[in-house]
Amino acid sequence: MVYVQVFLYLQGFRSRFSFSPQARFSYLRMKYLFFSWLAVFVGSWVVYVQYSSYTELCRGHKCKDTICDKYRKGVIDGSACSSLCDKNTLYLGKCLSAKPNNQVYTSVWGDLEGVIKCQMEEILHYDLGAEMEPRKEVVLFDKPTRGTSMEKFKEMVLSHLKVKVGEQANLQDLAMLVLSVADSNKDGHISLPEAKSAWALLQLNEFLLMVILQDKEHTPKLLGFCGDLYVTEKVQHTSLYGITVPWLMELWIPSGVRRSMDQWFTPSWPRKAKISIGLLEFVEDVFHGTFGNFLMCDVSAGTFGYNDKHDLKMVDMRKVVPEAAFREAMRDRHCEDDEDCVYGADCRTSCDLTKRRCTPEAIRPNLAKACQALKDYLLRGAPSDIREELEKQLYSCLALKGSAEQMEMEHSLILNSLKTLLWKKISHTKDS
Repeated sequence: MVYVQVFLYLQGFRSRFSFSPQARFSYLRMKYLFFSWLAVFVGSWVVYVQYSSYTELCRGHKCKDTICDKYRKGVIDGSACSSLCDKNTLYLGKCLSAKPNNQVYTSVWGDLEGVIKCQMEEILHYDLGAEMEPRKEVVLFDKPTRGTSMEKFKEMVLSHLKVKVGEQANLQDLAMLVLSVADSNKDGHISLPEAKSAWALLQLNEFLLMVILQDKEHTPKLLGFCGDLYVTEKVQHTSLYGITVPWLMELWIPSGVRRSMDQWFTPSWPRKAKISIGLLEFVEDVFHGTFGNFLMCDVSAGTFGYNDKHDLKMVDMRKVVPEAAFREAMRDRHCEDDEDCVYGADCRTSCDLTKRRCTPEAIRPNLAKACQALKDYLLRGAPSDIREELEKQLYSCLALKGSAEQMEMEHSLILNSLKTLLWKKISHTKDS
């Protein structure tokens, strides 16, 4: 009897304090409404942040408007101007910009696919200060001025090139090469608008290097220009390795997992070997080439790409700088320690603490930096019969120190040995 009374008491207690079906439904509805509101709020915030970032980062319409306004006023001219501004046969496509002041877009120009690059600085002059890139001047496209003769413009170009690439016996040849590019309509004369465009473009490391290496396999072809906007050949794959994931997922992927993912999503090993040979050949192209030596100051995966035949193509050459200009810039730079003597991600010198000035000589040659980028890339999945030898050669390459001039023999030996080893392994495959 006591048990029955206790049971009835508990049943009554539970009935008094339990939710009725209506109350439970009301609670669930409030919970649903709260989380729905929260999802809408977070989603709206994400969209706003993304839109704000995009509009700040991708300003192609402003770039085009500025260029076309100058073209229509007769200030600038170039082989791409009419197609971009009058005929509308040169289109800006997907935004690829990584920085607001350097606008990059895919493009379609008639039947050609390309990449448009446009500077959003006011104009540029080469100022060897803390940075190797040009600095702003007050007026856009202000040089050369009206009345400048062809001979005077050639002297301006020669003087500028001497600062950039150093004194060379063939400086006149380089100047003539630049002037031939400046003559965009190939009529044998350089008009003032063409000269203004060429002068603005000459301030840019990448443009100058494209002119110098225009016949080299691993440099994208220069298709045309208008002002300081220029169009290059499109590279199908815009990173040495890796996979693109939505930015929201990127936030939650640990860096170690991300590095592993990058290595998972790569071509087959013979194709990686062919791409790597291309990078070694580019190192040869910029080392004591026809018009001087250049330093690769950013050897990250995103600066290289490759086409559908797995031939390496440079995607971003803004940080491939003339050694002569690099030395002068570093010689004038104040420092407190070695970390003050760094340009880009991969070019560094040491700090002379007695003078508080950076020394001019780069510590690591291009080849060692290229091998650093290729080490994990090549060793992952390497055939067992060459893996040990490949690893040995890569580590010998990584150990290179000092300028390539000081170790030219060793530099050439290691580079040629690596190329030979890779070619020997893939020469009999369809990927070669």
